[in-house]
Amino acid sequence: MQLTLIKNPDATISPAYKIARIIYAQTHGSSLTAVEAFASMIANISRASGLSVLDIISDKNIFDANDVNSANHEYLSVPANNRAFQMCLRTAQRMLSGVLPDTCYGATRFHYADTIPSWATSRGYIADIDGILFYL
Repeated sequence: MQLTLIKNPDATISPAYKIARIIYAQTHGSSLTAVEAFASMIANISRASGLSVLDIISDKNIFDANDVNSANHEYLSVPANNRAFQMCLRTAQRMLSGVLPDTCYGATRFHYADTIPSWATSRGYIADIDGILFYL
């Protein structure tokens, strides 16, 4: 018996899954509004910095879920058939297709409402979406 490795020919699937996992880990799939805002922010960071979306989502300084010591890290292992993850995946695919509107008003930074990082003390947030504050 010979086994053959089957590869997915659609190159857009893998990046969408990676993006969706980060979005899910950071938002826990709490709402479509929060998921769309995170996806919009990723696109905004990419446009502003010139970095690829995949480089951005792997940055521990932006997304704490990439840090193994973060409480959000365990959410990266969400099963692919999880309904909230599927919402994140559809949103990531819309973002990659360029049809997701900017629902975070140009934001390129965020933090959760229950924490105040030092960089945020001298700035005003532009959006509060489900307890996540977004900044330019």
